[in-house]
Amino acid sequence: MAFSLARVIANGLIALVLPAYLTHHMSVDTYGAWVLILQLGAFVSFLDLGIQTAVSKFVAEHDAKGDEAEASRYASAGFAIMTLTGSLGVLLTLGLAWQVPRLFHTMPTALYGDVRISVMLVGISLSFALVCSVFSAIFMGLQRYAVPMGIAILNRFSFAGAVLAAVFLHGSLAAMGIAVAVVNVATSLLQVVAWKKLIAQVRLSLSMVNAPVLRQMGRYCFLLAVWTVGMVCVSGLDVTLVGHYAYRETAYYSIAVLPTNFMLVIMAAMLGPVMPASSALSTQRSPVEMGRLLARATRYSTMFLLLTGLPLIVYGLPILQMWVGPVYAANSFRYLQILVLANIVRNLCAPYATMVAATGKLREATASPVLEAVVNLTCSILLARRFGAIGVAFGTMIGSFVSVALHFLVSMKLTRNTLTIPRTKLVLAGLLRPAMVVLPCLLFVPVWRYSPKAESLGPWAIVWGAGTLLVAWFGVLDQDERGGLLRMARGVARV
Repeated sequence: MAFSLARVIANGLIALVLPAYLTHHMSVDTYGAWVLILQLGAFVSFLDLGIQTAVSKFVAEHDAKGDEAEASRYASAGFAIMTLTGSLGVLLTLGLAWQVPRLFHTMPTALYGDVRISVMLVGISLSFALVCSVFSAIFMGLQRYAVPMGIAILNRFSFAGAVLAAVFLHGSLAAMGIAVAVVNVATSLLQVVAWKKLIAQVRLSLSMVNAPVLRQMGRYCFLLAVWTVGMVCVSGLDVTLVGHYAYRETAYYSIAVLPTNFMLVIMAAMLGPVMPASSALSTQRSPVEMGRLLARATRYSTMFLLLTGLPLIVYGLPILQMWVGPVYAANSFRYLQILVLANIVRNLCAPYATMVAATGKLREATASPVLEAVVNLTCSILLARRFGAIGVAFGTMIGSFVSVALHFLVSMKLTRNTLTIPRTKLVLAGLLRPAMVVLPCLLFVPVWRYSPKAESLGPWAIVWGAGTLLVAWFGVLDQDERGGLLRMARGVARV
C-alpha cells in the first residue's frame, strides 16, 4: 500500500507541475498537438490486451502452490504473446503517423512534420516497453510491489524532467519525442535487469511454452482484450475525437482530462495489489468471504473517488485558475465538471471488475464494458458532430451510467457464486455509506447560491473541506479502520 501511495504522490506532483509549465511556455495549438502525440502513442499500451494481468494472476496462483515451473511456463507464454503485440504496436504507430493530416485536418499544417516524427518515436518506444512490462507483471504476481512501483515512479519523473528540459531549451515537438523515447527505453531495460537480479527463479524461455498454456492464456486474455477495447472506446479516444472534430478545443479539453486521469491513477494504485491478492485468496476463501472483501474494497474506493472528485466539481474553476491560468480555466471548467462526475460514476464498480478478473469470471461480466463502449463511442461521435468537444464529454457521462447499471443488473447476478453478496447490501454498504461525504455539499448549496465569494478558495472552502473529511472519518470508516490509519500515519511520521 505504501508503494501504491508513493506512486500516486509521484504522479500527482507530475500532473500538477508539467501541464502548468507547458501551458505557459507553449502555444495553445502546439500544446494541443503534444497532447495528441501522447494520446496516439498511448494506443500502443492498449495492445497489452490483459496480458500483464494474466501473467500476474497465473504467477500468483502457481507461486501460492509453490510451483515455480508452472509459474515460469505462464510467464514465458505471456512474454511470447506480448512480443507479438509489441510488433503490432510498431505497425500501428507507423500507420497513425502516416494518417496524422487526415486525422486532424484542422491542425496547423506547419505542425504535421514534427507530430509525425514524435508519434513514431513515442509509439515505437512504448511498443518496446510493452514487451518489457511482462517483467513487472512477474513482480506483481509474486506480490513484490516495490520494484515495479519504483521503476514506474522513476519513469514518470524522468519523463517529466525530459519534457521540461526540451521545452526549456526551446526544443521542437520532435525533440520532445526523442526525450520521451529515451526515457521509455531506459526504464524498460531496467525492468529486465531487476528480473535477472531479483526473481530469476521465474524463468522466461520460449521452449517452455506449450499449446495448453497458450490456449488458457488466450482464453483468459480474450475476455480481458474485450474489456481493453471497451476501455479504449471509453477513455482512450476522447481527446483524439476532440482533435478530429474540434481541434481548437483540444488543449482545453486535455486539461480537463488530466484531473480525471489522476483519479484513475489513484484507483489503479489502490486496486493494483487487489488483483494478485484476490487471485490467491480465491483459492483459500469462500465466496461469502470474497463478497465481504468486495464490499469493503467498494466502500474504500467510493470514498476516495468522492474525496478526490468533489473538490474538482465544486471548486474546479479557482483551482484551474491557479494551476494553468485564467484562459485555460475559463475554457476547461465545463469539461472538467462533466468528466469528473462521469469518472466517479463509472469507477464505482472498479473493485468488482478487478475481483472478477482476478477470479477468472470475466465472461460473465463482459456485457457491461462492451455496451458501455458502444454507447460511449456512439454518443460521443454523434454529439461531437453537433456540439463539438462538450458532446464528447456528455458521451462519456452517458456511457458511465450504462456501465454501472449493467454491472448491478446483469454481471453481479451471473457472478454471485464467486462473489457472494446481496446487491442491495453492496449498494448500502459499498456505495450509499461512503456517499455520506456528499452531505456537506448539500448543506452548502444555499451558501454558494447567495454568497458570491463562497465559490472562491477561502474560508467557506476550508469549512466545507473540513466538514467533508469529518463525515468521511466518522461516518464512512469504522473504529478499527481509523485506528489502522492512525498507526500507519505514525509509522510514516517516524520514517
